[in-house]
Order: sequence, then structure tokens, then C-alpha cells
Amino acid sequence: MCSLRLAVNDRVKDPSSGEWRTAQLFDVDVFGAQGERCGQWLAKGRQVAIEGKLRWREWETQDGQKRSAVSVVADNVQFIGPREGAAHHAAAGAEFSAAPNVAETDFGDDDIPF
Repeated sequence: MCSLRLAVNDRVKDPSSGEWRTAQLFDVDVFGAQGERCGQWLAKGRQVAIEGKLRWREWETQDGQKRSAVSVVADNVQFIGPREGAAHHAAAGAEFSAAPNVAETDFGDDDIPF
């Protein structure tokens, strides 16, 4: 299994501030041989196209707050664009970018709303 974070930039302008919206982040899980290939060849900034299903999770924190998250379970991952960074093996949980509109920005866990 390979878990990655996908950054998708819609290039939408916020009507109230006039500023461009930042990338949206999605957690993606890739299983089997395809997950092994992703873990071996994907690196931050590498463009991919992903097809899959949405998975909704709900849980309760230790202090009793209810949380929920949506993630993608990938059925198909297609490598697109140049192989920049392919020589560096990516670790599970690393952050990746998506096509066609790629956000080349560093994101941390604090940027995720869940």
C-alpha cells in the first residue's frame, strides 16, 4: 500500500478577497503492485492522473470530538509528465501533485482541515 497526498489547484479566484485559492489536498491510498510502483517512482511534484472511489470515514477523538474525512482509494494511477525526481524514491505518506493543474507548493499537516 502507498499513501500519498494529492495537491489539486483549481485556479479559482475568491470573490470576497480577490485572491487566488490555494490547492486542495486529497489523501489517496493505492494498493497492490500499483501501490508498490507509486511508492517507488512517485516524488513530490510528479504529475499523475488518478481514477478511484471516494471513501468517507468518521471517528471520535479521545476528547470526544467527532471528526470525518474523505479520501480516495485509487483504481488506476497514470504517471504523466517528465520523470523529474523519479530517481529519488518516495516514502509512503509523502506529498504529491496532480494533473492537469499542478500546485508546486509545500503543504504541511497543519494545512489540512481534518
